Amino acid sequence: MAERAIGQSGRAGRAVGQSGRAGRAVGQSGREGRAIGRSGRAGRAIGKSDWPAPTSMEDRSVCSTPVPAGNKASLRETSHESHVPSAEVLESIENVILDVLKSLAQNKAPVLTLARRSDWRNIEFKDSVGLQMIPHYTTKQIRSDCPRSAPKFALMLKILSMIYKMVQSNTYATKRDIYYSDTLLFGSQSVVDNIINDISCMLRIPRRSLHVLSTTRGFVAGNLSYTEEDGTKVNCTCSTTAVTVPSNVQGIKNLISLAKFMLIVEKDATFQRLLDDDFCNKLSPCIMITGRGIPDLNTRLLVRKLWDSFQIPIFTLMDADPHGVEIMCIYKYGSASMSFEAHHLTVPSIKWLGLLPSDLQRLNIHKDALIPFTKQDQKKLASIQKRPYIACQPTWKKELEIMAASKLKAEIQVLTSLSSDYLSRVYLPNKLQFGGWV
Repeated sequence: MAERAIGQSGRAGRAVGQSGRAGRAVGQSGREGRAIGRSGRAGRAIGKSDWPAPTSMEDRSVCSTPVPAGNKASLRETSHESHVPSAEVLESIENVILDVLKSLAQNKAPVLTLARRSDWRNIEFKDSVGLQMIPHYTTKQIRSDCPRSAPKFALMLKILSMIYKMVQSNTYATKRDIYYSDTLLFGSQSVVDNIINDISCMLRIPRRSLHVLSTTRGFVAGNLSYTEEDGTKVNCTCSTTAVTVPSNVQGIKNLISLAKFMLIVEKDATFQRLLDDDFCNKLSPCIMITGRGIPDLNTRLLVRKLWDSFQIPIFTLMDADPHGVEIMCIYKYGSASMSFEAHHLTVPSIKWLGLLPSDLQRLNIHKDALIPFTKQDQKKLASIQKRPYIACQPTWKKELEIMAASKLKAEIQVLTSLSSDYLSRVYLPNKLQFGGWV
């Protein structure tokens, strides 16, 4: 009966279970382990999928059931303290499994209910936080009896079992570690990434409390020292070699800095050029950070931690194009898909230092050095201009209007057309001295 409840002709039963192993993993040394493995029923409901893993986790790949307006999920309040005790994490996972068991006991197909994280209707803008999920958000259901969503249902329970074991044994893994533990099962890294974010949102528990770490791509340099969780002392004194952003930002302590400001640089090439020019020491002590494009979670967490620790001005140096503006908005206001963690990730006080569209006119940058907009650029810019936070930023709105009217974009490297060291010798010092930010 359990197999019939989970899927057609036993297929979904196989998709969610492999000889009871995951069931025992989820509840090892606890009630749920015994409950899930009882008679093998739920063990078959929770394990390795015989189906091909989905290649996309977009809404169209799941059987979604919108929750009526009068029956929307309520957002559990989360404190500004990002750490959740292990016992609470384990209990939250056990509650999910218990709900699955209750459905099986009633001969009903189990479902998992997820927030529609990327739906702008579920997101509100707040000056002090940025983009955050509304208290009563619409949801979708990942059903175990639907051919399109059963694979995701199985994979979510599989990853929940892995998280449970890691929290229980106090071990950690990166998202990449999880993907490579069974590449044939998961299909792609993006599948794992999306499921982990869905689980974090569903449980209302930050990813680092789930013992899942992000692979760090960002660099930090400048007037900063700190101690990592294992006692390693790190000195980021500006030199030609930067320090990789720590993989466990939550665990760093004893942060010391005399920096007067922080500069977030979009691109690694620009970041390295400023290091070579000894920018961190020439003007005044500062901290430089780059996410090397779209920032990973650890880079965003570090920016927020440094802001909380030192309360110094934070400026961004981005390309004068829609992609650069988008990246800056992620640092400042957050992203729609991670709005449920906005309190830990955003810094609304961030200022746009450059490269401003108005700078291109002011500095008489020749049009031959600029790049024409593509249709994708126009679409991206139009999308940004409609976002709720732009209405609260009249100077940003004006800059975006200049960009839209010209239909031209520029990389920071365009300043080398004026002189090879114009960025560090003239542009940034003048901007910082005379308040050329918006």
